[in-house]
Amino acid sequence: MRTASTNGPNGWVEPLSPSEGPGRSARGLRDVGTFYAPATVEEMEIRIRWRDVDNYGHVNNAVYLTYLEECRDRWVRGTVGAALEFVIVRIAIDYRRELSLEDRAVLVSCRGIGHGTSSIRTAETIRAEAGWTAAESESVVVAHDPVARKAVPLTEQQRDAVDASIAADAAALSSGGSGGRT
Repeated sequence: MRTASTNGPNGWVEPLSPSEGPGRSARGLRDVGTFYAPATVEEMEIRIRWRDVDNYGHVNNAVYLTYLEECRDRWVRGTVGAALEFVIVRIAIDYRRELSLEDRAVLVSCRGIGHGTSSIRTAETIRAEAGWTAAESESVVVAHDPVARKAVPLTEQQRDAVDASIAADAAALSSGGSGGRT
């Protein structure tokens, strides 16, 4: 299991900056040539910010998507490398329980569940600091050529990295590990 580096005050993970978006260099990623060590499960703790809360006193539903995106972006880059440009083409989310400012923080996790010719499928979970599940989602991202503005096939190395991550996650689960899930 990989845990995102803590670079904010009190150990909180800071949100991604625009320069850390898909396909851009990010702190903490190790480029070891053309192969990247697979991230079985990416986890990051995110503080619930005052701006995340709407007039109803709970975290706005769109903010859940931002939490998921931050973790998914780190998982993809950590698994297949920072050079991959990608776009999200599908997300399905089940909201299980509302979050509020009083919940203080969330633990977001992301893991790979499959891939296609140019796509990667992920499963994500948002848990409150207290441990209960706030939301679960599945996403599909597609490798993207920003100049041609079209999907491009994943390389064999990228597919192998996703497969290795999925296999490592399955092995962690079968050996009694949580694989980042509770």
